Amino acid sequence: MTRDSEMGLLVLALAVGAGAGLGAVAFRWLVVSFTRVFSGHEDYADAGRAAHPWFPGLGMWFVLLAPVVAGLVYGPLVHAFAREARGHGVPEVMDAVARRGGRIRPQVAVVKALASALCIGGGGSVGREGPIVQIGSALGSSIGRVVRAEEDRTRILVACGAAGGIAATFNAPLAGVFFAMELILADFAARSFGMVVLSSVTASVIGRAALGDEPFLRLPAFTVTHPAEYLLFALLGLLAGLVGVTFTRFLYLVEDGCDRAWRGPEWLRPAVGGLLLGAVLLVLPQMYGVGYPVLGNGVAGAYTVGFLIVLLLGKMVATSLTIGIGGSGGVFAPSLFIGAMLGAAYGQTAGALLPGVVGAVGAYGLIGMGAVFAGAARAPITAVVIMFELTGEYTIILPLMAAIVLATGVSHLISQDSVYTLKLRRRGVDLGGHPNARRLAAVTVADAMTPARRRVRAGDPLVDVLPDLAVFERLAVVDEQNRYLGVGTARAVTEALADRNHDTILVRDLVERVPPVGATQSIAEALDVLDRTEASEVPALDVDGRVVGWLTHRQVVGRLRLVA
Repeated sequence: MTRDSEMGLLVLALAVGAGAGLGAVAFRWLVVSFTRVFSGHEDYADAGRAAHPWFPGLGMWFVLLAPVVAGLVYGPLVHAFAREARGHGVPEVMDAVARRGGRIRPQVAVVKALASALCIGGGGSVGREGPIVQIGSALGSSIGRVVRAEEDRTRILVACGAAGGIAATFNAPLAGVFFAMELILADFAARSFGMVVLSSVTASVIGRAALGDEPFLRLPAFTVTHPAEYLLFALLGLLAGLVGVTFTRFLYLVEDGCDRAWRGPEWLRPAVGGLLLGAVLLVLPQMYGVGYPVLGNGVAGAYTVGFLIVLLLGKMVATSLTIGIGGSGGVFAPSLFIGAMLGAAYGQTAGALLPGVVGAVGAYGLIGMGAVFAGAARAPITAVVIMFELTGEYTIILPLMAAIVLATGVSHLISQDSVYTLKLRRRGVDLGGHPNARRLAAVTVADAMTPARRRVRAGDPLVDVLPDLAVFERLAVVDEQNRYLGVGTARAVTEALADRNHDTILVRDLVERVPPVGATQSIAEALDVLDRTEASEVPALDVDGRVVGWLTHRQVVGRLRLVA
């Protein structure tokens, strides 16, 4: 059958790739169409404070209202049909793959496409990659559920959808593959890799047929003009890692602030918050939408250092505010934008200080793009590949790789999470553990434990429990309400009998405090408790603190074999 054979999985991967490619084309069209509706231009970011041609009397003031009107449409849409479509999308896909067997509701694809296109078209300063990843992944998940595929196959199809979406949107098939493998699956298994490649190629062919075969940026060739530039590029990588982490923290700081400040209905939040976003766009219209033309101008050296810094800070504020008010869009493009402004400003400053050493500013802009993304997302392989494919520029691959690795290292050194995983950790979801621990996260202690044997009260004389301790190595000690106090062991009893008169010894005199686990806890969490204690088994408690079972490493291994 299609759902069980390798050939069937290949056919499904091709179908997901084709669907993701068509979805990416449709999404691009929606973004351009809504941008024209709300701004009167195909991309307002470099329109130079022009008025909306439909409402010339408003002048530039229309940008104050565009996010509000867009929010009035996509706010209720997301709230009513798919609340997971809010935000930047990639963390939701990572969570679905890691913990929910790749299950994503089918309506997410449609709602995400409409909400993100409305948000970006209405001035939201976010990117297209998050939405298209979630759109393609939802398609892959839906196809997997239709054919009733097993969970491991559904996960692969979700990754196929993510890869296809990236590939078609950015004309970058390799970047799509590595994005899916490094961030979505977090695994480079040969079987998964082959299917993801096929899906990415299929989507890319469709994307090129509909959108053309032009690279993301058209730039002149860059070269390293002096060996000392490698040191400058390395320093840029370190700085970019700091900026990437700063962007991540600022993003969630603003989101927290918006959460605390807002007291109205969630569906109205994007519209009301749109007034703040509109005010930012009035001051800095270059923040309107994705902002690729402005990014290109920055890399080309069209702006002064001071204005590049303004654009860098403005993008952090505008993107964070867009997400914070409940907007829908990605953070990949903003991280590229921030990196381009950082790199261009750094290159111009270095050129002024070392005129005979520093080459073209654009090289620093490109390296800044990849390094800030790597610092924020912690995906160095994807960063290298995507920068090569988005620009078609290979001549600076060596300093690019060095800067990206350094930026990733700085990010790991000063921060526990990436811009994607931090959103999940704030919900109590940790994707950083071993893959087996992720699978065990859905299995509770109650599924693996053995039922509780006889419990003894702390006030019982020791002589009353000797027969039981002759059979069991340890027994749970409880109070008068049957709540857990500790453990009595055969070893402790033997030592006590050797030292004292056993007629006067009570059970409480021999209690050892062994850390318990909750019966409703996942086995992944219980493993941490087992590893921290020297005991071979630990008691499992119900919500009232009563002992209901015992858990050992052997039982955990048994469950691991069942879910592996």
